[in-house]
Amino acid sequence: MAEIVCALACSHGPMLATPPDMWHLRAGADRGNPRHWYRGKALSYDALLAERAADAATFAAAVEDDEKRRRHATCQRALDELARRFAEARVDLAILIGNDQREVFQDDLTPMLTVYAGERIENVPLGAAQIARLPPGVAIAEEGHCPPGGASYPGAPEHADRLVEALADAHFDVSRSVRLPGGDDRQHGIPHAFGFLYRRIMRDAPPPSIPLFLNVGVAPNQIRASRCLALGHALRDAIARLPADLRVAVLASGGMTHFVIDEALDRRVLAAMAAHDEATLAAEPENHFNGNTAEIKSWYPVAALARDHGWTMDLVDYVPCYRTEAGTGNAMAFASWSAPASP
Repeated sequence: MAEIVCALACSHGPMLATPPDMWHLRAGADRGNPRHWYRGKALSYDALLAERAADAATFAAAVEDDEKRRRHATCQRALDELARRFAEARVDLAILIGNDQREVFQDDLTPMLTVYAGERIENVPLGAAQIARLPPGVAIAEEGHCPPGGASYPGAPEHADRLVEALADAHFDVSRSVRLPGGDDRQHGIPHAFGFLYRRIMRDAPPPSIPLFLNVGVAPNQIRASRCLALGHALRDAIARLPADLRVAVLASGGMTHFVIDEALDRRVLAAMAAHDEATLAAEPENHFNGNTAEIKSWYPVAALARDHGWTMDLVDYVPCYRTEAGTGNAMAFASWSAPASP
């Protein structure tokens, strides 16, 4: 059977590809946002500021220029380390788990789980009209997940179809796609959750790969936390049915809490992953994953798969990157799993 040789997960937020002295561009959008999700509640910026008044001094210190630069640099070192570990694994096939934020899937079809089985994965730059529709402070980060001029990466259609069959045998209702939806109302290339992994972790030179789209956050058919864990166990068994000479990597993209950072939630989830505590992971209230924080669930399949292997989680770093005094921003995490060292 195929061998899983690498398991990684990392954040992909635009702040990672934005100079820290420009994080204020997104801060302005935060202050004008009437719906900030925080522990199951949607709050205006002023209400969020009042809710978190006890931590105002901590947040204010975190948005000082020197501190923002320090945290940004820490994130870059963590990403470099994950890229090094991926390269060291000498992977033949990569399976990427990420979400789509209405970039390619719209109201006409929003599948819960899609395996992409195309011959090529296209990373297509946004056009001028699409860039103009982006929220403030996002366009500057575009090169973090799509190179100038775009890129085309090799797919793995035969292996993808084997995964589809194995997941269907495990009672997952899997959508399959060999091309991404087109149209003027959506982008034409792979979403940024995947593009970031191709660009930053695989250095735009990936092996053949299979993107696995999880609808972690678009209601009402977002995949639930417990089902994400079950998917990880089924994915491990599905990979075992691939050809025996394959060296496989599984990578997750997204998280942690954002755009309201909740360090308690992040640390609770990360600790549960490290302890292989699936009961705690599954028990996290679904409304705590409202908004972009839902991307944490993209990590769940990798954590479950690693548990089946008896692998140990190495949290390379956890870096809450704040941009306002109300605690908005993006918490970043970077992790890998591997066999425990021999005694």
